[in-house]
Amino acid sequence: MVFSATAFLLLDAATQPPNPITQFAPLIFIGVIFYFLLIRPQQKQRKELQKLISSIKTGDKVITNAGIHGMISNVKETTVLLKVADNVKIEIDKASVATVVSRSGEETNEAPAA
Repeated sequence: MVFSATAFLLLDAATQPPNPITQFAPLIFIGVIFYFLLIRPQQKQRKELQKLISSIKTGDKVITNAGIHGMISNVKETTVLLKVADNVKIEIDKASVATVVSRSGEETNEAPAA
């Protein structure tokens, strides 16, 4: 009994402590995976949305986050005036614009009727 306890103590003293890099390697690996699968695509999407919002101009047809379809009639510093029907205009925040359906300066590829 005494021999087994002293042998256990000798074996424990002979082993070296594990390398800290090998202990934290799985955590670092998981962090890198989270960055490339979750954080980076979301940052890219946020930059594209900011670019879209900053490029809004009068005449663009847009859809808001609430699902309202309309045409931009006036662009202010932080808000836009959205024409949703004849004589119906609402003022919304620029950040609530979800997508731009068509730009005011775009030409359509439709052929003229002969």
